[in-house]
Amino acid sequence: MSMTHRVGPKGQVVIPKALRDQLGIVPGDEVDFALDDDAVRVHAVRARSSLRGSLAGRGLTTALEGDHR
Repeated sequence: MSMTHRVGPKGQVVIPKALRDQLGIVPGDEVDFALDDDAVRVHAVRARSSLRGSLAGRGLTTALEGDHR
């Protein structure tokens, strides 16, 4: 899909709605810009879920302490 848009006076470009919908980009989302030869790539930044607490209750601290001894 190719669409042409004009760069505004502040250097801003609107991501066309069809592309935002296809990529699932909504207001407040972050996007990453990358230079690819003579083109600019825009990637939606997906939030990574926190791993904090994901291993809780598995007794790993006790196992590590036992290994340390």
